[in-house]
Amino acid sequence: MEQRGSPDRTWYLVLEGVTDVVTRSRDFTRRALTAWHWLPAEDPDDLDAAEDVLLLVSEVVANACLHGGGPGSLYLDCTEDRLRIEVTDGNPAPPVRPPPGQSRRPGRPGGHGLLIVERLSRGWGSQPWSGGKSVWVEVACPSPVRRMWAGS
Repeated sequence: MEQRGSPDRTWYLVLEGVTDVVTRSRDFTRRALTAWHWLPAEDPDDLDAAEDVLLLVSEVVANACLHGGGPGSLYLDCTEDRLRIEVTDGNPAPPVRPPPGQSRRPGRPGGHGLLIVERLSRGWGSQPWSGGKSVWVEVACPSPVRRMWAGS
């Protein structure tokens, strides 16, 4: 596992060949959120925002495991306005959310990951990337983060 980053605005984690990628991605993201002053959060709404980011990372990384042949990397880019989460995988097919009321796997739990992503993010999408795709998600930054970047 290769990890690059600083308290500055971008953090990058290589996930190819790594086991327990969801847990490692969440731990990596938690460290970045701490460096960017999302955590520890004094305001319950800011704590909820940080928990939402961890859930979004879990969903996108898990989807790369289930549908993309495994994640290649996790990229976090934080600005004064937003946090962008990107996960790469080796499947060029874009993610597809099942129609409302329908699960990907009838009779089995799951199939709701992209619905969660849509509800918690201010936007998401995918783009071709080196033999596969990159799935990105963006969320608004809480006020302590906006203040931190505005003061830099």
